[in-house]
Amino acid sequence: MTPPDRLRTLLAEPDFVPMPAVWDGLTAKMTASAGFKTAFLSGSCVAASRLGGPDLDLLSFAEMFDSFSLARAAAPDLLLLADCDHGYGNVMNVQRTVRAYGRAGAAAVLIEDKVTPRALTSAGKPTITREEARMKIRAAVEAAKESGVLVLARTDCRPTLGIDEAVARIEMYVEEGADILFLDSPADRDEMLRATAAADGRPSFIVLSPGSTRMPTREEAAQLGFKIGTYPAATLSAVIGAIGQGLESIRVEDAAAAPATVPPRQLRAVLGYDDYDATASRFADPSSPTP
Repeated sequence: MTPPDRLRTLLAEPDFVPMPAVWDGLTAKMTASAGFKTAFLSGSCVAASRLGGPDLDLLSFAEMFDSFSLARAAAPDLLLLADCDHGYGNVMNVQRTVRAYGRAGAAAVLIEDKVTPRALTSAGKPTITREEARMKIRAAVEAAKESGVLVLARTDCRPTLGIDEAVARIEMYVEEGADILFLDSPADRDEMLRATAAADGRPSFIVLSPGSTRMPTREEAAQLGFKIGTYPAATLSAVIGAIGQGLESIRVEDAAAAPATVPPRQLRAVLGYDDYDATASRFADPSSPTP
């Protein structure tokens, strides 16, 4: 089965589908090793790891696609949903983006309706017109037919244009054939219910945060009608915190100040040293001296 077909099968099962966020080979490999079947290639996490900066549309298609390629190579069985932002331009850019990810083995791609290039401020999420958004999703769905990759249609218009417009856009995305729907920045659970109802039986996507009182738990999300969700802060925040603690332990030369670490043998296992040796041994020259 292709990655899109496998994701469709997974979404047809009764359980909520959790998607940890990944941004490179190591995070993808560890996510797969932890037993997860799916992961979200998060734009915010890739921006943090590659640029050391915020998720403000500074990443290029090439940078995101390179991160996807690294993640897929490290964990080829992990189903990846690729964050494609606004498609990196007009509808023709959207089609090129969707086709590229489909050919490369993505299970799904996310296309949103934010304005690009964004205004020179980190505040707000201005969006394109409803008809422009329709054409972007129409173009994405058409391009997706080549590989079968699923299209996740996201609207960011709730903060600027209100929930009625956001719901109208979700209904429009359903009409255009989007496979998964995503309302960004819902104000409360009533708005979440409106969004999942507008999806008309198609899977709805949500961003979750473990331990957050503002966001629903996974069980609550399922009750609200959501089928699939990601946790970008769960891994990225943990990594940033651990690096900060590790650097502080070096600065003060105090091992007790360091975060919890894995023993050398486990580190080697995670990084695949034994796998490398097992594969390399099959191609070793028997006449060469053992190092």
